[in-house]
Amino acid sequence: MAVWGVLCHRPGLLRWAFPVQPVPSMTDPLFSPLPLGAATLQHRVVMAPLTRMRAGEGHVPTALNAQYYAQRASPGGLLIAEATPVSWQGHGHPRVPGIHTAAQVAGWRQVTDAVHAKGGVIYLQLWHTGRVSHSSHQPDGGAPVAPSAIAAQGGMAMDRDGRAVPYEVPRALRADELPGLVDSFRQGAANAIAAGFDGVEIHGANGYLLEQFLQSRSNQRTDDWGGSIANRCRLHLDIARAVVAEVGAARTGIRLSPWGVANDSGEDDPQPLYTHLITELARLNLVYLHLIEPRASGTGKADIVRDGQPAVASIFRPLWPGVLIDAGGYDGAGALQAVAGGQIDAVAFGRYFISNPDLPERIRRSAQLTPYHRPTFYTPGPEGYTDYPALDGPAAA
Repeated sequence: MAVWGVLCHRPGLLRWAFPVQPVPSMTDPLFSPLPLGAATLQHRVVMAPLTRMRAGEGHVPTALNAQYYAQRASPGGLLIAEATPVSWQGHGHPRVPGIHTAAQVAGWRQVTDAVHAKGGVIYLQLWHTGRVSHSSHQPDGGAPVAPSAIAAQGGMAMDRDGRAVPYEVPRALRADELPGLVDSFRQGAANAIAAGFDGVEIHGANGYLLEQFLQSRSNQRTDDWGGSIANRCRLHLDIARAVVAEVGAARTGIRLSPWGVANDSGEDDPQPLYTHLITELARLNLVYLHLIEPRASGTGKADIVRDGQPAVASIFRPLWPGVLIDAGGYDGAGALQAVAGGQIDAVAFGRYFISNPDLPERIRRSAQLTPYHRPTFYTPGPEGYTDYPALDGPAAA
């Protein structure tokens, strides 16, 4: 039986708490150790990467960002920090932190130090937005880049001032530019380790550049980077190999969304494509694979329901011998069931980690969850960022 929420109050806001399914005690699999590279996680409640648009001037992380991540850190808990561009070309949103300048590396160091002081483990998600960027973000004011000159449909880009603007027709990357693109991810991974991160996650999902290369709707190239499944998987695999060569397989994870529809993504028959990709990635012995279920949009812009779609974890678990993290629509009871059944090894929570900085403890104690406030997901400042209450008092330190 669900434990139904009570009316919760924050200044200027009245909301109903989320109904929580009770879960068993500390002996349940969600709170059992999990080896992850050089670390051993003490529980399997993972914070998913969440774009929050709170970085400072020059896309540099600040003390506010350090406070936010420290609030959500727990002993032996894994946080995957927000999607972070590996180059100026990779930017597509205002106020997102980067990982390609010395100032950004130094800014992230205060974040990782704060998380490690709480006993947490933190990875950084490496990102390039590709065609869903806007010319106002590009260093030369030119068009955003993509595998092919095909504009995204059905949504809007965001300019550097945060305004919704139509998607632009991107410039197709030349083949001779792609080795440099691969190297930007390698350098981003090196910078992340220099900033104190325990590892990195390659963002290969949600309709951004890597997934644009992967899917036939956005990749209509006729060279070695398009056409066949093997060619369309090439960018993912080349980047994964480059990052592994730089920081090691034990520090390299990857996120995929096989049935995702974010940012005008989607493959008519994704299973053969992702079967090939995951099979090849498994040969690299990456520290984890992070999947997004069809029931999650992957962008935080809306809730979606896709009845009848199979659970991607159940499809691809046989192909992946390592740690498998899954995200999308879980509550405590669903997470427990999936981990206990061996279908996955850990569960990533997104939006409820925003509004519940001590989410692992709340799940462990079957406590009520504070509901999130979508209008403050991407606004600057502490409201809706560091002011959510901890279970036993005011906002966590």
